[in-house]
Amino acid sequence: MRKFLSTAGHGAAAVDFGALVLAAVYYFFGAPAGAQIKIGEVNPLSGAIGQYGTTCHRGIALAVEDANAQGGVLGQRIDLITEDNQSQPGQAATIARKFVTQDKVLAIVGDLTSSATLEAAPIAQAAGVPLVTPTATNPKVTQVGDFIFRICFIDEFQGKVMARFAAEQLKLTKAAVLTDVKQDYSVGLSRFFADAFSRAGGTVMKTQSYSSGDTDFRAQLTALRAARPEAVFLPGYYPEVGVILRQARQLGLSVPFLGCEGWDSPTLLQVAGKAADGCYFSNHFSADDPAPAVAQFVAHYRRKYGDRPDTFAALWYDAAALLLDAIKRAGKPEPLAVRDALAQTRDYPGATGTITINAQRNASKPAVILKIQDGHFIYFQKVTPDSP
Repeated sequence: MRKFLSTAGHGAAAVDFGALVLAAVYYFFGAPAGAQIKIGEVNPLSGAIGQYGTTCHRGIALAVEDANAQGGVLGQRIDLITEDNQSQPGQAATIARKFVTQDKVLAIVGDLTSSATLEAAPIAQAAGVPLVTPTATNPKVTQVGDFIFRICFIDEFQGKVMARFAAEQLKLTKAAVLTDVKQDYSVGLSRFFADAFSRAGGTVMKTQSYSSGDTDFRAQLTALRAARPEAVFLPGYYPEVGVILRQARQLGLSVPFLGCEGWDSPTLLQVAGKAADGCYFSNHFSADDPAPAVAQFVAHYRRKYGDRPDTFAALWYDAAALLLDAIKRAGKPEPLAVRDALAQTRDYPGATGTITINAQRNASKPAVILKIQDGHFIYFQKVTPDSP
């Protein structure tokens, strides 16, 4: 198939001439009977963070089901092609290649983590296929190219939010940082928190690190305890965080831990128990947010699945719904047109807040801060992008 270069946007991308012809056919004559729009979903449905992947899939599947129940998009049914990256490095890249070479998807939703998304994004960019990540917060993700978008806020905003919260709301001046060095997400958040906390007048007393999959954190926690911080910033995922909190309390490290949306799992509460009480974390969504759009989504999700949505379900629902809205606004199932429509998104009314895509293809949207108390995540406050 011949390829042509488009100079639209911020960089050149290879465009499938056949796709342009097909788009013209759709435009003038309508979609053929039985036509489908293929969307690829890459997601950790199994492995270390498979619990996240399960709720992510619920969110995107609900959005696609909603669209198909209303006749699809542009008169075509949405065909969701789901692939499991098994929480393993390298799998997201393999799946992305399959999506663009075999499945010929119009767009990709995923991956969940920043590390996995950074594997898939260059492949989507080179193929000229829009990729929308619901949950990868590392700033480097959208820097890959002009076909890469995200609908969550980035690590810099989240790091600033928690640093300002520690300094201004909790009145803390001394903090420590514990980082998962295997996750780009954690490394970036640690850096942004430390910088913002210092600018707010605080001091980072001690830094320590661990790796995903570790189970014994007593050496790091002992070193942190010796530094006598007033809080510990812990930007990690729930499998390790629950154990860390429990071991910290066993060692007498009783200060609050501060975290991020990677904490959002009932498993953390089950593993940590009372050790999690008095801790706080930033998040993209709270089912207890009093906003009407949130209440509507929570009720819709509960009717379908029988329980309350978590952050990951809400973000993946929003990512899919916003992508489908962009396809509709594009007027044709053609990657360049969809890319342009995504870039033009303004004030989209999502379950996780009102979403605007900025010039860097990142979402401008609010964050929420949750407090853990008595085995529950409690809505504490909302922070707008202008606040920090």
